[in-house]
Amino acid sequence: MKGGALRRMALAAVAGLMLAVWAFPVVWGLLTSFKTERDVLAYPPVWLFQPTLDNYREVLFGTSSILPNLWSSIVVATASTVLTMLMAVPAAYALARLRYPGKKLSGFYVLATQMLPPVGLIIPYYLVLQKIGMLDSYSGLTAIYLTFSLPFAVWLMVSYFEDVPYEMEEAALLDRAGRLRTLWYVILPQVGGGIAVTTVFVFLNAWNEFLFAVVLGGNNVRPVTVAMFNFISVEQTQWARLAAGAMLAMAPVILIGLLAQRHIVKGLTVGAVKGGGRR
Repeated sequence: MKGGALRRMALAAVAGLMLAVWAFPVVWGLLTSFKTERDVLAYPPVWLFQPTLDNYREVLFGTSSILPNLWSSIVVATASTVLTMLMAVPAAYALARLRYPGKKLSGFYVLATQMLPPVGLIIPYYLVLQKIGMLDSYSGLTAIYLTFSLPFAVWLMVSYFEDVPYEMEEAALLDRAGRLRTLWYVILPQVGGGIAVTTVFVFLNAWNEFLFAVVLGGNNVRPVTVAMFNFISVEQTQWARLAAGAMLAMAPVILIGLLAQRHIVKGLTVGAVKGGGRR
């Protein structure tokens, strides 16, 4: 056997092993969601068992239903994503294409906001929202999500705007197209992939966020990541129902990841290694 074939087989084996390591927790959680509590706690672990849908029925329609929590997650994640992209697109365009005083400083500020530890901000955020009466509200939690999703989106998209040739923009401006028309008809079609991947990342970050949701939410706004705690108590952890709820919470994330994986790979290899405000 030739050396090239051996290398390909070795790479395939390593890739398969890495995939197995990544997929095992998901597969194990999926199997657990179809077990009874007795099978979950059995030792040694039970590999052959009678599947049951009782856990999903309880999680969806029982006393511990997470449907309201899924709705809260959808509202907050969608609202924060839409608002983030509406503000991040023009901000990233300005950082990448315009020249103005303090451009490098503003670009560094966008990056510096990503360095702040969220746990250090939770108390100020709580006090501010309490003062203005926005605790346990969709608007309050969405506003807090904007504080970390907006800098992330701006910094990620700057690289895509910088990749657009200046000649295309200059040609549009020479044809007396205004700055906004140039952005809408010339620049945005060229950075559609970058906008798509940024939208996906912003939504996933908002969907999976836990720290701010558990402290700043409450009975009215309780995202699904926080609702998982309903199945954990001092006396008992309902592992089977917890796994069923986790599978339901993961389903939209996995679906979006599969649909946008091509753009996500591009974002990881291009947008994540470039920064803004460098010109």
